[in-house]
Parts: sequence; C-alpha cells; structure tokens
Amino acid sequence: MSLAALPPLREALAEHGLMAKKAFGQHFLLDLNITRKIARLAEVGPGDRVIEVGPGPGGLTRALLETGAEVVAVEKDQRFRPLLEDLSQAAAPGALTLRFADALAADEAELLGGPGHVVSNLPYNVGTALLIKWLTGPWTPASMTLMFQKEVAQRIIAPVDGDAYGRLAVIAQATCDAQGVMDVPARAFTPPPKVESAVVRLTPRADRPSAARLDALQKLTAAAFGQRRKMLRASLKALGGEALIEAAGLDPQARAETIDVAGFLRLADAWIAARAP
Repeated sequence: MSLAALPPLREALAEHGLMAKKAFGQHFLLDLNITRKIARLAEVGPGDRVIEVGPGPGGLTRALLETGAEVVAVEKDQRFRPLLEDLSQAAAPGALTLRFADALAADEAELLGGPGHVVSNLPYNVGTALLIKWLTGPWTPASMTLMFQKEVAQRIIAPVDGDAYGRLAVIAQATCDAQGVMDVPARAFTPPPKVESAVVRLTPRADRPSAARLDALQKLTAAAFGQRRKMLRASLKALGGEALIEAAGLDPQARAETIDVAGFLRLADAWIAARAP
C-alpha cells in the first residue's frame, strides 16, 4: 500500500471507533489541504529529519511524509497505534518511526540521532511547556513550525509593550526569529475547539544566548512578569533591585512590559556579572 492508497482519515477513525480525548487536549486536523500547507511552511523535504508530537490519526504525518522527510512521531495515546502503524507500512521504508511516549520526557537528540526539525499540531494542554523545553533545553531544533491556540501564538510573537507581550515572548524572541505564518479556524478541526488556532515558525538565532544567559533570563522574566503591574525595582527586588536594573542601563521605575528583549538580556548579563567570583 502507498500513502495515496490510504483511506481518508475520517473513514480510518470511524473504522477504529476513535474520538478525540479531552484529557489529552486532542483536536484532529483532518483537512489534507491544511496539513500540506503546514508541511510547505515548515520547508522540510528529502534528507530532513522531523519530530512530530501528538500525531493522533496522522493527518499532518501524511503531509510530512509526502515531502520526503523522515519523521519520528511521538504519541502518548496508544489508541492511535493501529492507524499510525498502517501509515508506517504505507510510507517508504524507514520514513516513519513511531514512539509511544510522553513528549515532555522525550530525549529529542536520541530520537533523531542528531539535529532535526519539529513540526507539530501541538496538544493544547502541553504546547507551551514543550515550546519552553525546545527553546531552553540542551537540544536545539533546526526549526520549529508549530500550531497553538491563537492566544498562545500571539504571546510568542508579541511586540514589546503589546497586550500579549510577556515572558513567553521574551524567551522565544531571545532564542529564535519567530513569525506567525498561518491562521487556522476552529471549524478545520474535529471536534472544533472553542478557540481559533495559529501556526508559528521559529528559527534559532545565530546569537542564541548561552545556557547561563538563558537560565538568568528565565529567572528574571518569571519575577518581572509575575508582578507585571509593579515597577521593576519592586518586582526584581529579590534578584538585585535597583542596583541590578541600573547596571543594565534600565529605569527602575519601568514596568516589565516596556522592556524589550535586548533590555532583558542586559539584565541577565548584569545578574550573571553580580554573581561572578
């Protein structure tokens, strides 16, 4: 059997009596026109290795395999094993590797044996946690093309002083070039979620911060945006207060949402310098 000969996803789901599980944040994307567009936006093809988290019945997986990329699909829900195994058999030999595991605990370097891309329609309930893992962890993807709830996507790409600007924007934009590349209406999913979705493409920056700077950045943004209505001199009091803020060339009376990514990186550098022996 070839990929083209596989039954439509709706038929495959009905045959196996499968429905989306709310506990896993599942909403199936069955429209191949949309999944193929996401695969194109990911700019992957022959020779590329891709991790897909939460493939479910395999709609996006099919589109990724059509590009010629090699895919490692990480799925927590064992109910989808028969559908995904059918997909594996229909694909080119070795093109699809299945791992039934929790992606939050996965070792991506081990899964791929080296570098690679991440392309996923992420489960809503773990999407942000997975993104932070890939932005700050030891394994850095070559690129990420990810679907989130639209609200989360807006928080990733938000400009400084915007309503959605916060900790996620700072960490994402300090580590990657982040762009919103596609909106996906709720009606495209089965079952339709109560919110719209959007696809974000993230490419690691050449000047990606070191592990030490990222650690400092996470601590500082957690404190600053944890009390975002307060001035920095109050929200960062426990981390160095006015001395730290002035060392970074910032106004102690400013609020977190008015500090751009470069400003937070200067704060991180000042925090590291203050702790140097």
